[in-house]
Amino acid sequence: MEIDEIFENRKIIPERLLSFGFVRQNEGYSYAAPLLDGRFQMSVIISEQGKVFTEVIDTISEYAYVLHRVADAEGEFVGRVRDEYECVLATINNACFERDVFKSSMTKEVISHVRETYGDELEFLWNRFPENAVFRRQDTAKWYAALLRIPKRKLGIDDDELIEIIDLRIISEEISSLIDNKKYFPGYHMNKKHWFTICLDGSVSAEEIFSRIEESYQLAKK
Repeated sequence: MEIDEIFENRKIIPERLLSFGFVRQNEGYSYAAPLLDGRFQMSVIISEQGKVFTEVIDTISEYAYVLHRVADAEGEFVGRVRDEYECVLATINNACFERDVFKSSMTKEVISHVRETYGDELEFLWNRFPENAVFRRQDTAKWYAALLRIPKRKLGIDDDELIEIIDLRIISEEISSLIDNKKYFPGYHMNKKHWFTICLDGSVSAEEIFSRIEESYQLAKK
């Protein structure tokens, strides 16, 4: 597996890097780990921006070893090196990085608002859909918001550009007067009698979205 695949949609948490064992250097962080009982030395460099670089050195020859990153390279030995190499990266990923799926400033503002107001964190429930997540009430375990990345075309917009959206609950009697297919859309992948969708692109103000989240949160109480 390529490094970019392992760390896709992840961002570093600097303080965790240091507690994990990384050492601060001029333009990032460095870490070293032995592979195959010291036969190889693996170096991991992570830049300030979260870009990950690695190098594996054969401690006997002191030359760089690269076969573990050649997809067609097979055999028990290279397989063991590759497994330990990927295990180190997976451990670093789990310990020092967090999900960073949603990129828009409005989405980040929503996530921060929900965390500060309700104490809830996004839940990524589906391996098949890693760009979909939900917020749920802690007392009833009911969802009150869902964040997704979808093509605009899924909302009936003539454009294939990806957009971040939020699905929220609403009283069914208010749906018809709210939906205008410009700012407010029928709930994407939800029961359209009880959910609606907002594009997190600035077309609806943060204050309006926060108010709608509060209404949805209260509806999930029952």
